[in-house]
Amino acid sequence: MTETKSIKRLHLGLTPWHYNSEIDADALCRQAELAETWGYDSFFLPESHFSGATSLPDPMLLLAAVAARTTRLQLGTTSYLLPIRNALQAAQQVAALDRLCKGRLILGLGRGFQSAMLQAYGVDLKLKRQQFETVLGGMRNAWAGNAIDASAEPLRISPLPLQQPHPPLWVAAFGPKAITQVGSMGLPYLASPMETLDQLTHNHQLHRDAISKAGKKQPPEIIIMRTVYISEDPDQCAQVRDKLASVGAGVHAKNAPNPVDDWCLIGSPEQVGVGIERYQRHLGMTHLIAVRPRVPGISRDANCESMRLLSLMRKDG
Repeated sequence: MTETKSIKRLHLGLTPWHYNSEIDADALCRQAELAETWGYDSFFLPESHFSGATSLPDPMLLLAAVAARTTRLQLGTTSYLLPIRNALQAAQQVAALDRLCKGRLILGLGRGFQSAMLQAYGVDLKLKRQQFETVLGGMRNAWAGNAIDASAEPLRISPLPLQQPHPPLWVAAFGPKAITQVGSMGLPYLASPMETLDQLTHNHQLHRDAISKAGKKQPPEIIIMRTVYISEDPDQCAQVRDKLASVGAGVHAKNAPNPVDDWCLIGSPEQVGVGIERYQRHLGMTHLIAVRPRVPGISRDANCESMRLLSLMRKDG
C-alpha cells in the first residue's frame, strides 16, 4: 500500500457522495456523521432546481436535519441562490438555521446560471447580478437588527444569527463579471469545480484586483472545490479519469496536456496529496471542498472510501 501523504494547514470540507431527489434524510445525515467522525471540518450541500434526480431545491431544510445529528461539523451551502428569494424570508431562514446548529453555518451564495430556472422564478436574466446585491443588502440590513424600511411600523427580524454580524459569506462565481462583483463586495470567492488551475490562477487575480480597486480588505479564505477520487487501484482511477475526460471535453481546451488532472484530484493518496500541495503552492489554497465524481459506474462504497482516504491525509500543524 502506498504511504499516505500528509497535507498541512488546510480546512477540509466535502459534499455528499450519495444523494438524489428522493431525499433520504437518514442517509444524508449518516454521511455527515461519518464526515464528522473522520475529522472533516465542514459538510456542504448545493442547491439545484428542475434537475431531475439531482435536484436539491432547499439545502437549508436538509442542513437542519444534519444539524440535529452532528455537533462539531460546520454546515454550509455552496450556492444558496439569492436572486430567486425574498431578502427578509432568506435572512430569517439563515438566522434560524444558524441558531439551530449553534453557530456552525457557512453561507455559500450564488446567482444561478440556468436561464430556464431563473425565468421560472421571474428573474430578469440581465438583472440577476443586481438582484443578488439587492437581496444580500436586505439580508445584511435585517441581520443588523435594523428596522425594515418598507413596513408601516418599525419591524425587526428575530432571532438574529448566533454568529454576529452573520455567518461567514462565500460567493460562488463563474466568469469575469461575477468574479469581479464578488471582489468589489470584499467577499471570498468560491471557485467552480470545473475550472482548471490556469483558469483559477487568472480568476483569483481578477478577484484580488477587484478587491483592491474597491478598497476592501483581502479575505483570508482561498476556497477551492475539486472533484476528488482516491483509490489504491490504478485501474479504477484510470476508468474514473477516462469518464471525467468525456465530461470535461466540452468545457476545457482540447490542447491542454492533461485536462482531467488539471481540474480533478484523482489517484492514490500520494498522488492526490501532490495535487493538493500544487493548489496550495500556486493559489495559497486554505479550504478544499471535495466533490464526488459525477459520472456513472462508481459505487457508493467506492466514493465513501475515497472520502475516508482523503480525511486520513490531513495533518494539522
